[in-house]
Amino acid sequence: MTESAQIGVIGGSGLYALLDDVTEITVGTPYGPPSDSLFLGEIAGRRVAFLPRHGRGHRIPPQRINYRANLWALHALGVRQVVAPCAVGGLRTEYGPGTLLIPDQFVDRTSGREQTFYDGLPLPDGTVPEVVHVSTADPYCADGRAAVLTAARSQDWEPVDGGTLVVVEGPRFSTRAESRWFTRNGWSVVGMTGHPEAVLARELGLCYTSLALVTDLDAGVETGQGVTHAEVLEVFARNVERLRGVLFKAVESLPAARDCACAHALDGLATGLPGVPGA
Repeated sequence: MTESAQIGVIGGSGLYALLDDVTEITVGTPYGPPSDSLFLGEIAGRRVAFLPRHGRGHRIPPQRINYRANLWALHALGVRQVVAPCAVGGLRTEYGPGTLLIPDQFVDRTSGREQTFYDGLPLPDGTVPEVVHVSTADPYCADGRAAVLTAARSQDWEPVDGGTLVVVEGPRFSTRAESRWFTRNGWSVVGMTGHPEAVLARELGLCYTSLALVTDLDAGVETGQGVTHAEVLEVFARNVERLRGVLFKAVESLPAARDCACAHALDGLATGLPGVPGA
């Protein structure tokens, strides 16, 4: 493939709209098509691939996203570091709309999503990946988190350093009882797309960093009628320029040479996936 990128950003079109000379390309994968075309541009001399998670026009709901195809397409382009903003609900009163939280843990409350490349099933070319077990004890890249935290502070946006993102199936929002349960468990924010993105990135040996933008207080925290989709989109749109500034600064400072735990996640494992080194 002649087109390539070093860094991937999974998010909406507003994150790359101001870039010059963006190239749109289509990438096929053994797992079907990704959510949309990939858009290649350059930030501070780094080649970046942008992928709209929900497709243009926000047409794909969270439970229907082809997460495996999305991560595979980025990997096929040469991407080895991924930064992934997402909209979340705050589970604590101090995490109100506009809060930027950089999680260090997640909890999976989804169901039925394809969440591994190592399912023992043959690929279209007949390759049968080995069944391997990849550690996700610390699912987010330490170097990526450090870069994003520093970038946010440089933009006068003090982020929350660490916390647990609980990922629900969607597309519905939580009931008040569910939301209160999440809070009692000590979790920080709730979203719909952080899993299996982080796990699939780890299975390909990619660095993955989440930026959780709080768009609302979740149902068990606030006292009104509950959040609406329109309100979520409105708050996200208000903060997209700030978020873009943080992303661009983070891209500049991500280490060019990787020696983090993510880069060694597949050491000693015979993956059997084409183009994915192991053992």
